[in-house]
Amino acid sequence: MFFKRRKKKEFSDERPAMLLVGLGNPGRRYAKNRHNIGFMALDEIAQRYGFGPWRKRFQGEIAAGDVNGVRVLALKPMTGMNGSGQSVGEAGRFFKMKAGDVLVVHDELDLKPGKLRVKQGGGAGGHNGLRSLDSHIGPNYRRLRLGVGHPGHKDQVHGFVLRDFPKSDMEWLPKLLDTVAKEFPRLIEGDDTGFMSRVSNIMTPPPPKPPAKERAKEGPTEGRGGNSKSAATDAAEPAEDST
Repeated sequence: MFFKRRKKKEFSDERPAMLLVGLGNPGRRYAKNRHNIGFMALDEIAQRYGFGPWRKRFQGEIAAGDVNGVRVLALKPMTGMNGSGQSVGEAGRFFKMKAGDVLVVHDELDLKPGKLRVKQGGGAGGHNGLRSLDSHIGPNYRRLRLGVGHPGHKDQVHGFVLRDFPKSDMEWLPKLLDTVAKEFPRLIEGDDTGFMSRVSNIMTPPPPKPPAKERAKEGPTEGRGGNSKSAATDAAEPAEDST
């Protein structure tokens, strides 16, 4: 008697603990655009943690892997930015996931280049990809907002996000993407504040402390009630809540 060999269940068919979504537009034309920093971040994370090959599914491209023993499914919607929610909604329904299990990485105009902020829920703030997500899975997903800066006037936004990062941005962009990937396990653990603080310290290291003898010569410093910012706050500059 011959038995039919059972097809091995792919890792990506098993329910992940986190659905990690990067927003962007498909195709070489858009690959280096500011609007595609979400795709760039997912590529960096997938490479660092040895995710499986990218496959077409859920109207997008998916890759799965283990990060510190936690199953993560990365998804890059191939619907175009304005239809991102269709892809994410399809994946979410398939795995029966809640919005809180989804982490979305996207470009943020209201943060300075190289800054970032993590938040839960919120509005779309004019971002068409987020607006699409809201209509398909609701607004209560986590967002990793990666600052790309603002052109200065709202009429220039469309052209600004659909242009490639200039050479001058290569001073911070590769470092930011590498640091986000390196510290990604903190996001899995739910340590959003620790993640922001750590990334901020790496991107903008604090000045070295003077030797003890020099500090003694300088005398007493101001009390603890000064105006210094925490690293986590610095990572989130500016505080305007527009996604």
